[in-house]
Amino acid sequence: MSTKADTVTKKGYDVEELRAQFPILKELVHGKPLVYFDNAATSQKPRRVIKAESAYYATINANVHRGVHTLSTKATEAQEAARETIRQHINASAVHEIIFTSGTTAGINLAATSLGQLLLKKGDEVVISGMEHHSNIVPWQLACERHGATLKVIPITDSGEWDLKQVPFSDRSRILAISHVSNTLGTINPVKKLIAQAKKKGIVTVVDGAQAAPHLKIDVQDLGCDLYAFSGHKAYGPTGTGVLYGREELLERMPPCQGGGEMIDTVTLEKSTWAKLPFKFEAGTPHIAGIIGLGEAIRWMQDYDLDAMAAHEHTLLEHATKELLTIDGLRIIGTAKEKVGVISFVIEGVHHYDLGTLLDQQGIAVRTGHHCTQPLMDRFGVSGTTRASFACFNTIMEVDAMVAGVKKGVKMLR
Repeated sequence: MSTKADTVTKKGYDVEELRAQFPILKELVHGKPLVYFDNAATSQKPRRVIKAESAYYATINANVHRGVHTLSTKATEAQEAARETIRQHINASAVHEIIFTSGTTAGINLAATSLGQLLLKKGDEVVISGMEHHSNIVPWQLACERHGATLKVIPITDSGEWDLKQVPFSDRSRILAISHVSNTLGTINPVKKLIAQAKKKGIVTVVDGAQAAPHLKIDVQDLGCDLYAFSGHKAYGPTGTGVLYGREELLERMPPCQGGGEMIDTVTLEKSTWAKLPFKFEAGTPHIAGIIGLGEAIRWMQDYDLDAMAAHEHTLLEHATKELLTIDGLRIIGTAKEKVGVISFVIEGVHHYDLGTLLDQQGIAVRTGHHCTQPLMDRFGVSGTTRASFACFNTIMEVDAMVAGVKKGVKMLR
Protein backbone atom coordinates (compact mmCIF):
# COMPACT_ATOMS: atom_id res chain seq x y z
CA MET A 1 0.00 0.00 0.00
CA SER A 2 2.95 2.36 0.45
CA THR A 3 4.90 4.22 -2.20
CA LYS A 4 8.49 5.43 -2.37
CA ALA A 5 7.21 8.94 -1.70
CA ASP A 6 6.25 8.12 1.86
CA THR A 7 8.99 5.65 2.75
CA VAL A 8 11.33 8.34 4.02
CA THR A 9 10.25 11.04 6.43
CA LYS A 10 12.06 12.99 9.13
CA LYS A 11 15.40 11.59 10.40
CA GLY A 12 15.63 9.24 7.41
CA TYR A 13 12.80 7.05 8.67
CA ASP A 14 12.41 4.09 6.31
CA VAL A 15 8.91 2.64 6.43
CA GLU A 16 9.54 0.06 3.72
CA GLU A 17 12.47 -1.40 5.66
CA LEU A 18 10.24 -1.73 8.71
CA ARG A 19 7.26 -3.14 6.83
CA ALA A 20 9.41 -5.90 5.34
CA GLN A 21 9.96 -7.24 8.87
CA PHE A 22 6.24 -7.84 9.55
CA PRO A 23 5.05 -11.00 7.75
CA ILE A 24 1.36 -10.32 8.34
CA LEU A 25 1.46 -7.15 6.25
CA LYS A 26 1.68 -9.34 3.15
CA GLU A 27 -1.71 -10.88 3.93
CA LEU A 28 -4.83 -10.11 1.90
CA VAL A 29 -8.19 -9.46 3.58
CA HIS A 30 -11.22 -9.97 1.34
CA GLY A 31 -8.77 -9.88 -1.57
CA LYS A 32 -7.43 -6.46 -0.56
CA PRO A 33 -4.02 -5.55 0.91
CA LEU A 34 -4.23 -5.46 4.71
CA VAL A 35 -4.30 -1.98 6.24
CA TYR A 36 -3.87 -2.59 9.95
CA PHE A 37 -5.04 0.34 12.09
CA ASP A 38 -5.90 -1.58 15.27
CA ASN A 39 -2.53 -1.30 16.98
CA ALA A 40 -3.99 0.09 20.22
CA ALA A 41 -5.79 -3.24 20.66
CA THR A 42 -2.75 -5.34 19.76
CA SER A 43 0.31 -4.60 17.66
CA GLN A 44 1.70 -6.77 14.91
CA LYS A 45 4.99 -8.61 15.50
CA PRO A 46 8.26 -8.35 13.59
CA ARG A 47 9.76 -11.59 12.30
CA ARG A 48 12.57 -11.72 14.86
CA VAL A 49 10.08 -11.68 17.75
CA ILE A 50 8.16 -14.57 16.18
CA LYS A 51 11.42 -16.46 15.67
CA ALA A 52 12.58 -15.86 19.23
CA GLU A 53 9.40 -17.30 20.71
CA SER A 54 9.43 -20.26 18.32
CA ALA A 55 13.12 -20.95 18.97
CA TYR A 56 12.47 -21.39 22.69
CA TYR A 57 10.04 -24.24 22.01
CA ALA A 58 12.26 -25.75 19.32
CA THR A 59 15.61 -25.65 21.13
CA ILE A 60 15.48 -24.96 24.90
CA ASN A 61 11.95 -25.77 26.07
CA ALA A 62 12.24 -26.32 29.84
CA ASN A 63 11.00 -24.78 33.05
CA VAL A 64 13.03 -21.98 34.59
CA HIS A 65 14.81 -21.67 37.94
CA ARG A 66 13.94 -25.15 39.13
CA GLY A 67 16.37 -27.37 37.24
CA VAL A 68 20.07 -28.09 37.12
CA HIS A 69 20.01 -29.54 33.62
CA THR A 70 21.27 -27.66 30.57
CA LEU A 71 17.94 -26.77 28.98
CA SER A 72 16.59 -25.33 32.24
CA THR A 73 19.74 -23.25 32.64
CA LYS A 74 19.46 -21.89 29.10
CA ALA A 75 15.76 -21.09 29.51
CA THR A 76 16.44 -19.32 32.79
CA GLU A 77 19.27 -17.29 31.27
CA ALA A 78 17.10 -16.26 28.32
CA GLN A 79 14.19 -15.23 30.53
CA GLU A 80 16.36 -13.28 32.95
CA ALA A 81 18.15 -11.58 30.04
CA ALA A 82 14.73 -10.29 28.97
CA ARG A 83 14.15 -8.95 32.49
CA GLU A 84 17.41 -7.00 32.34
CA THR A 85 16.58 -5.67 28.85
CA ILE A 86 13.27 -4.35 30.16
CA ARG A 87 14.93 -2.86 33.25
CA GLN A 88 17.24 -0.85 31.04
CA HIS A 89 14.46 0.14 28.66
CA ILE A 90 12.32 1.77 31.36
CA ASN A 91 15.29 2.82 33.53
CA ALA A 92 14.34 0.90 36.66
CA SER A 93 17.07 1.07 39.30
CA ALA A 94 17.25 -2.69 39.90
CA VAL A 95 16.36 -5.80 37.90
CA HIS A 96 14.33 -7.24 40.80
CA GLU A 97 11.93 -4.29 40.41
CA ILE A 98 10.70 -5.92 37.17
CA ILE A 99 7.81 -8.36 37.74
CA PHE A 100 6.52 -10.46 34.85
CA THR A 101 2.73 -10.62 34.46
CA SER A 102 0.30 -11.72 31.75
CA GLY A 103 -0.40 -8.09 30.79
CA THR A 104 -1.40 -4.65 32.04
CA THR A 105 -4.69 -5.95 33.41
CA ALA A 106 -2.89 -8.55 35.54
CA GLY A 107 -0.38 -5.96 36.72
CA ILE A 108 -3.05 -3.51 37.84
CA ASN A 109 -5.06 -6.27 39.53
CA LEU A 110 -1.92 -7.28 41.40
CA ALA A 111 -1.39 -3.66 42.45
CA ALA A 112 -5.00 -3.14 43.51
CA THR A 113 -5.22 -6.37 45.50
CA SER A 114 -1.89 -5.99 47.24
CA LEU A 115 -2.03 -2.24 47.87
CA GLY A 116 -5.61 -2.61 49.06
CA GLN A 117 -4.44 -4.98 51.78
CA LEU A 118 -1.47 -2.78 52.62
CA LEU A 119 -2.98 0.71 52.54
CA LEU A 120 -6.76 0.87 52.44
CA LYS A 121 -9.21 1.01 55.29
CA LYS A 122 -12.73 2.33 55.70
CA GLY A 123 -13.07 5.95 54.64
CA ASP A 124 -9.89 6.04 52.55
CA GLU A 125 -9.90 7.16 48.93
CA VAL A 126 -8.49 5.95 45.60
CA VAL A 127 -8.20 8.57 42.86
CA ILE A 128 -8.51 7.68 39.17
CA SER A 129 -9.44 9.71 36.08
CA GLY A 130 -12.54 9.69 33.92
CA MET A 131 -10.66 8.42 30.87
CA GLU A 132 -9.39 5.16 32.37
CA HIS A 133 -9.64 1.79 30.66
CA HIS A 134 -11.95 -0.58 32.52
CA SER A 135 -8.82 -2.44 33.64
CA ASN A 136 -7.84 0.62 35.66
CA ILE A 137 -11.34 1.15 37.05
CA VAL A 138 -12.79 -2.22 37.99
CA PRO A 139 -9.83 -3.51 40.07
CA TRP A 140 -9.95 -0.35 42.17
CA GLN A 141 -13.72 -0.58 42.55
CA LEU A 142 -13.25 -4.10 43.88
CA ALA A 143 -10.49 -2.99 46.22
CA CYS A 144 -12.65 -0.15 47.53
CA GLU A 145 -15.58 -2.52 48.10
CA ARG A 146 -13.36 -4.95 50.00
CA HIS A 147 -11.89 -2.33 52.30
CA GLY A 148 -14.67 0.26 52.62
CA ALA A 149 -12.80 2.89 50.61
CA THR A 150 -14.21 5.36 48.08
CA LEU A 151 -13.29 5.92 44.43
CA LYS A 152 -12.74 9.55 43.41
CA VAL A 153 -12.51 10.70 39.79
CA ILE A 154 -10.55 13.44 37.99
CA PRO A 155 -12.95 15.07 35.49
CA ILE A 156 -12.22 15.18 31.75
CA THR A 157 -12.36 18.38 29.69
CA ASP A 158 -14.12 18.76 26.34
CA SER A 159 -10.76 18.33 24.58
CA GLY A 160 -10.16 15.00 26.30
CA GLU A 161 -7.64 16.07 28.92
CA TRP A 162 -7.56 15.91 32.71
CA ASP A 163 -9.11 18.90 34.44
CA LEU A 164 -6.15 19.52 36.74
CA LYS A 165 -8.09 22.23 38.57
CA GLN A 166 -10.45 19.57 39.91
CA VAL A 167 -8.13 16.81 41.09
CA PRO A 168 -9.97 15.37 44.13
CA PHE A 169 -7.03 14.87 46.48
CA SER A 170 -7.82 14.96 50.18
CA ASP A 171 -6.22 13.92 53.45
CA ARG A 172 -7.88 10.49 52.95
CA SER A 173 -6.36 9.90 49.49
CA ARG A 174 -4.11 6.84 49.58
CA ILE A 175 -3.64 5.73 45.96
CA LEU A 176 -3.55 7.54 42.60
CA ALA A 177 -4.11 5.20 39.60
CA ILE A 178 -3.87 6.90 36.19
CA SER A 179 -3.17 6.14 32.54
CA HIS A 180 -0.07 7.52 30.87
CA VAL A 181 -1.85 7.58 27.49
CA SER A 182 -5.56 7.19 26.75
CA ASN A 183 -6.35 4.12 24.67
CA THR A 184 -9.45 5.82 23.23
CA LEU A 185 -8.40 9.44 22.80
CA GLY A 186 -4.65 9.12 22.35
CA THR A 187 -4.14 11.85 24.97
CA ILE A 188 -0.66 11.93 26.51
CA ASN A 189 -1.37 12.78 30.12
CA PRO A 190 0.87 14.94 32.34
CA VAL A 191 1.56 12.02 34.66
CA LYS A 192 4.87 13.35 35.96
CA LYS A 193 3.22 16.57 37.13
CA LEU A 194 0.37 14.78 38.91
CA ILE A 195 2.69 12.18 40.44
CA ALA A 196 4.77 14.99 41.95
CA GLN A 197 1.64 16.48 43.53
CA ALA A 198 0.62 13.08 44.88
CA LYS A 199 4.07 12.40 46.36
CA LYS A 200 3.90 15.60 48.38
CA LYS A 201 0.75 14.21 49.98
CA GLY A 202 2.19 10.74 50.59
CA ILE A 203 -0.08 9.13 47.98
CA VAL A 204 1.11 5.92 46.30
CA THR A 205 1.06 6.23 42.50
CA VAL A 206 0.18 3.54 39.95
CA VAL A 207 0.48 4.18 36.19
CA ASP A 208 -1.25 2.24 33.42
CA GLY A 209 1.36 2.39 30.66
CA ALA A 210 -0.27 0.01 28.18
CA GLN A 211 -0.63 2.63 25.45
CA ALA A 212 2.57 4.51 26.27
CA ALA A 213 4.95 1.56 25.94
CA PRO A 214 4.83 1.34 22.10
CA HIS A 215 5.05 5.11 21.53
CA LEU A 216 6.98 6.93 24.27
CA LYS A 217 10.33 6.67 25.97
CA ILE A 218 9.53 5.53 29.50
CA ASP A 219 11.75 6.47 32.43
CA VAL A 220 10.14 5.32 35.65
CA GLN A 221 12.69 7.07 37.81
CA ASP A 222 12.11 10.36 36.04
CA LEU A 223 8.32 9.94 36.32
CA GLY A 224 8.70 9.21 40.02
CA CYS A 225 5.89 6.63 40.04
CA ASP A 226 5.67 3.79 42.55
CA LEU A 227 4.23 1.19 40.15
CA TYR A 228 4.06 1.12 36.34
CA ALA A 229 2.29 -1.57 34.30
CA PHE A 230 2.38 -2.34 30.59
CA SER A 231 1.64 -5.19 28.15
CA GLY A 232 3.95 -6.94 25.74
CA HIS A 233 1.41 -7.45 22.98
CA LYS A 234 0.84 -3.73 22.41
CA ALA A 235 4.61 -3.13 22.10
CA TYR A 236 5.38 -5.54 19.23
CA GLY A 237 5.70 -8.49 21.64
CA PRO A 238 3.66 -11.64 22.30
CA THR A 239 0.23 -11.79 23.88
CA GLY A 240 0.00 -13.06 27.44
CA THR A 241 3.04 -11.07 28.57
CA GLY A 242 3.40 -7.94 30.63
CA VAL A 243 5.47 -6.09 33.18
CA LEU A 244 4.77 -4.49 36.52
CA TYR A 245 7.58 -2.23 37.63
CA GLY A 246 7.60 -1.48 41.33
CA ARG A 247 9.81 0.65 43.53
CA GLU A 248 11.80 -1.78 45.67
CA GLU A 249 10.87 -0.31 49.06
CA LEU A 250 7.17 -0.53 48.25
CA LEU A 251 7.36 -4.02 46.74
CA GLU A 252 9.05 -5.26 49.89
CA ARG A 253 6.08 -4.04 51.93
CA MET A 254 3.36 -5.29 49.58
CA PRO A 255 1.90 -8.74 50.33
CA PRO A 256 1.73 -11.31 47.50
CA CYS A 257 -1.73 -11.87 46.05
CA GLN A 258 -1.14 -15.30 44.48
CA GLY A 259 0.31 -18.34 46.19
CA GLY A 260 2.05 -21.38 44.76
CA GLY A 261 5.39 -22.50 43.47
CA GLU A 262 8.31 -20.14 42.87
CA MET A 263 6.98 -17.33 45.08
CA ILE A 264 7.88 -19.10 48.32
CA ASP A 265 11.05 -19.40 50.36
CA THR A 266 9.94 -22.12 52.79
CA VAL A 267 6.68 -24.05 53.15
CA THR A 268 5.48 -26.09 56.10
CA LEU A 269 1.96 -27.28 56.77
CA GLU A 270 1.66 -24.52 59.35
CA LYS A 271 3.23 -21.51 57.62
CA SER A 272 5.00 -20.26 54.50
CA THR A 273 7.55 -17.53 53.91
CA TRP A 274 8.04 -15.58 50.69
CA ALA A 275 10.82 -15.58 48.13
CA LYS A 276 12.87 -12.48 47.44
CA LEU A 277 11.84 -9.95 44.77
CA PRO A 278 10.71 -10.26 42.07
CA PHE A 279 9.73 -13.90 42.60
CA LYS A 280 7.44 -13.09 45.53
CA PHE A 281 4.93 -11.88 42.92
CA GLU A 282 5.56 -14.53 40.23
CA ALA A 283 3.65 -17.62 41.33
CA GLY A 284 3.75 -20.66 39.06
CA THR A 285 5.40 -21.32 35.73
CA PRO A 286 5.61 -18.10 33.71
CA HIS A 287 4.97 -17.65 29.99
CA ILE A 288 8.65 -18.29 29.31
CA ALA A 289 8.49 -18.24 25.51
CA GLY A 290 6.43 -15.07 25.58
CA ILE A 291 8.81 -13.33 27.98
CA ILE A 292 11.74 -14.21 25.72
CA GLY A 293 9.74 -12.81 22.80
CA LEU A 294 8.96 -9.67 24.76
CA GLY A 295 12.65 -9.16 25.48
CA GLU A 296 13.35 -9.49 21.76
CA ALA A 297 10.58 -6.99 20.95
CA ILE A 298 12.16 -4.43 23.27
CA ARG A 299 15.58 -5.04 21.72
CA TRP A 300 14.00 -4.61 18.28
CA MET A 301 12.56 -1.25 19.32
CA GLN A 302 15.91 -0.22 20.78
CA ASP A 303 17.56 -0.86 17.41
CA TYR A 304 15.60 2.07 16.00
CA ASP A 305 15.36 5.77 16.72
CA LEU A 306 12.29 5.93 18.96
CA ASP A 307 11.99 9.67 18.38
CA ALA A 308 11.85 9.02 14.64
CA MET A 309 9.15 6.39 15.20
CA ALA A 310 7.12 8.87 17.23
CA ALA A 311 7.60 11.62 14.63
CA HIS A 312 6.42 9.31 11.86
CA GLU A 313 3.32 8.27 13.80
CA HIS A 314 2.57 11.94 14.56
CA THR A 315 2.74 12.70 10.83
CA LEU A 316 0.17 9.98 10.22
CA LEU A 317 -2.04 11.38 12.99
CA GLU A 318 -1.91 14.92 11.60
CA HIS A 319 -2.68 13.75 8.08
CA ALA A 320 -5.55 11.53 9.21
CA THR A 321 -7.01 14.33 11.32
CA LYS A 322 -6.88 16.80 8.44
CA GLU A 323 -8.41 14.43 5.90
CA LEU A 324 -11.13 12.98 8.12
CA LEU A 325 -12.36 16.43 9.07
CA THR A 326 -13.24 17.06 5.41
CA ILE A 327 -16.05 14.52 5.80
CA ASP A 328 -19.42 16.13 6.52
CA GLY A 329 -20.80 15.26 9.94
CA LEU A 330 -17.59 13.71 11.25
CA ARG A 331 -16.47 14.68 14.76
CA ILE A 332 -13.20 13.67 16.39
CA ILE A 333 -13.50 12.65 20.04
CA GLY A 334 -10.33 13.76 21.81
CA THR A 335 -8.49 16.85 20.60
CA ALA A 336 -5.76 17.15 23.22
CA LYS A 337 -2.63 19.13 22.38
CA GLU A 338 -0.41 16.13 23.12
CA LYS A 339 -1.46 12.84 21.50
CA VAL A 340 -0.02 9.59 20.22
CA GLY A 341 -1.19 8.10 16.91
CA VAL A 342 -4.76 7.32 17.97
CA ILE A 343 -7.83 8.95 16.46
CA SER A 344 -11.44 8.25 17.49
CA PHE A 345 -14.37 9.67 15.58
CA VAL A 346 -18.12 9.55 15.16
CA ILE A 347 -20.16 10.44 12.08
CA GLU A 348 -23.68 11.82 12.22
CA GLY A 349 -26.17 9.26 10.93
CA VAL A 350 -23.59 6.44 10.71
CA HIS A 351 -23.21 3.68 13.30
CA HIS A 352 -19.59 2.89 14.14
CA TYR A 353 -20.15 -0.86 13.92
CA ASP A 354 -21.59 -0.62 10.39
CA LEU A 355 -18.70 1.59 9.29
CA GLY A 356 -16.13 -0.80 10.76
CA THR A 357 -17.73 -3.71 8.91
CA LEU A 358 -17.61 -1.87 5.59
CA LEU A 359 -13.98 -0.88 6.16
CA ASP A 360 -13.12 -4.50 6.84
CA GLN A 361 -14.58 -5.45 3.46
CA GLN A 362 -11.95 -3.12 1.99
CA GLY A 363 -9.15 -4.77 3.95
CA ILE A 364 -8.94 -1.98 6.54
CA ALA A 365 -8.83 -3.04 10.20
CA VAL A 366 -10.09 -0.48 12.74
CA ARG A 367 -11.69 -0.89 16.15
CA THR A 368 -15.30 0.05 16.87
CA GLY A 369 -17.24 0.30 20.12
CA HIS A 370 -16.57 1.78 23.55
CA HIS A 371 -12.95 0.51 23.70
CA CYS A 372 -13.40 -0.59 27.34
CA THR A 373 -13.95 3.05 28.33
CA GLN A 374 -17.70 3.26 28.88
CA PRO A 375 -17.50 6.11 31.43
CA LEU A 376 -15.53 8.13 28.87
CA MET A 377 -18.16 7.42 26.21
CA ASP A 378 -20.81 8.66 28.66
CA ARG A 379 -18.76 11.81 29.24
CA PHE A 380 -18.87 12.61 25.52
CA GLY A 381 -22.46 11.46 25.03
CA VAL A 382 -21.73 8.71 22.50
CA SER A 383 -22.28 4.95 22.52
CA GLY A 384 -18.96 4.26 20.83
CA THR A 385 -16.50 5.45 18.21
CA THR A 386 -14.52 4.26 15.23
CA ARG A 387 -10.87 4.20 16.29
CA ALA A 388 -7.81 4.11 14.05
CA SER A 389 -4.52 3.55 15.86
CA PHE A 390 -1.19 3.79 14.08
CA ALA A 391 2.15 2.02 14.40
CA CYS A 392 5.64 2.60 13.07
CA PHE A 393 4.96 0.48 9.95
CA ASN A 394 1.86 2.36 8.75
CA THR A 395 1.96 4.81 5.83
CA ILE A 396 0.35 7.96 4.51
CA MET A 397 -1.06 5.95 1.61
CA GLU A 398 -2.77 3.62 4.07
CA VAL A 399 -4.32 6.62 5.82
CA ASP A 400 -5.61 7.83 2.47
CA ALA A 401 -7.09 4.39 1.82
CA MET A 402 -8.90 4.54 5.15
CA VAL A 403 -10.26 8.03 4.49
CA ALA A 404 -11.50 6.92 1.06
CA GLY A 405 -13.08 3.89 2.71
CA VAL A 406 -14.85 6.06 5.28
CA LYS A 407 -16.21 8.33 2.54
CA LYS A 408 -17.46 5.29 0.64
CA GLY A 409 -19.07 3.93 3.80
CA VAL A 410 -20.80 7.22 4.55
CA LYS A 411 -22.38 7.25 1.09
CA MET A 412 -23.66 3.73 1.57
CA LEU A 413 -24.94 4.14 5.15
CA ARG A 414 -26.64 7.53 5.06
